[in-house]
Amino acid sequence: MRAMFEIRGLSKRFGGLQAVKAVDFDLAEGEVVGLLGPNGSGKTTVMNLISGVFPANGGSIRLGGRRLDGLPAHRIAKEGVSRTFQLVRLAPSLSVRQNVLLSLSFGARPVSGREAERRADEALSRVGLEGVGDARVPDLNYIDQKRVELARAVATRPRLLLLDEWLAGLNPTELRAAIALVGSLRDDGATILLVEHIMEAVRALCPRSIVMRAGEKIADGPTAEVLNDRRVVEAYLGGAAHV
Repeated sequence: MRAMFEIRGLSKRFGGLQAVKAVDFDLAEGEVVGLLGPNGSGKTTVMNLISGVFPANGGSIRLGGRRLDGLPAHRIAKEGVSRTFQLVRLAPSLSVRQNVLLSLSFGARPVSGREAERRADEALSRVGLEGVGDARVPDLNYIDQKRVELARAVATRPRLLLLDEWLAGLNPTELRAAIALVGSLRDDGATILLVEHIMEAVRALCPRSIVMRAGEKIADGPTAEVLNDRRVVEAYLGGAAHV
């Protein structure tokens, strides 16, 4: 059976730097997969290639059999890819609800008017922000701003959700709540590719993990096995096995 999402030979150069080198992997529908690796390994570049921030120099990206590589970001969003970023990217001059409404203009099935407002409020409720649609973004704390960004991503009901270090910068209490929230999306059948450095979250959320080093994929398999792979331990986890 064909995978829901496929990458084959994905490559990206920035001048003389080969940031991504012929990377291959698949995702099945409903899978939550961790994309791991040390800083500079190419993880976020892969996310940017999938979402159309950068064009690829080689290889292919397919979602449901349709080619995404070569499409601009807004067309990729309409094909059903949604994402968050390492740094929260919200419009501070707009209300919380208006930030989510923006995304609903670019999804696979754009909506407007009262239906869009209903969908925006539904997404905010889904991430634990029920009743705060009229609030100003600058008045929210950090985790709630992250929740708004996640609401904006899930409001479009994407086929593939890309989470780029969405859990970063949270205190232990916030982290537990955030893991539970992403877990609830997983339990609802979302297909998620998750870039993350917090191993507690990776173990809790990702049955499978892919590891990159210097632009190359070096491991792909069950998370418990991958985290004890000698190459991964040497490249990413500081040389201590059984982490």
